[in-house]
Amino acid sequence: MASSKSNRKSSDSQSSENRVVYQEFGSGSKPAAFERAAQDLPPNQQDLRVQASRKGRKGKTVTVISGFQTTPETLEKLLKQLKTQCGSGGTVKDNTLEIQGDHAQKLVPLLTQLGYKAKISGG
Repeated sequence: MASSKSNRKSSDSQSSENRVVYQEFGSGSKPAAFERAAQDLPPNQQDLRVQASRKGRKGKTVTVISGFQTTPETLEKLLKQLKTQCGSGGTVKDNTLEIQGDHAQKLVPLLTQLGYKAKISGG
């Protein structure tokens, strides 16, 4: 009987090296399956909302453009174009563009010229 236990232990130790007992989220072998799918829709199929906001920015006005369904690389290129047209800074946060200052009136015609459907949102 002692020999059967030793055989079982040796086989368990070999298989336990690559055996996962518990894993809450995802697996290291297939990280692509858990990445967020980024659709790169053409500009004419995207509905954008442009609004000026002051919330959480210590009273500073920021123009927020939301509703993008595109890759982060495309957003970075678009942000660079819009920042140069407005003459101000900005950033990309969670698939939205934030441009410093109140430029909503200036940005809507620029976005429609680039092929996007854009509307001013809020007051």
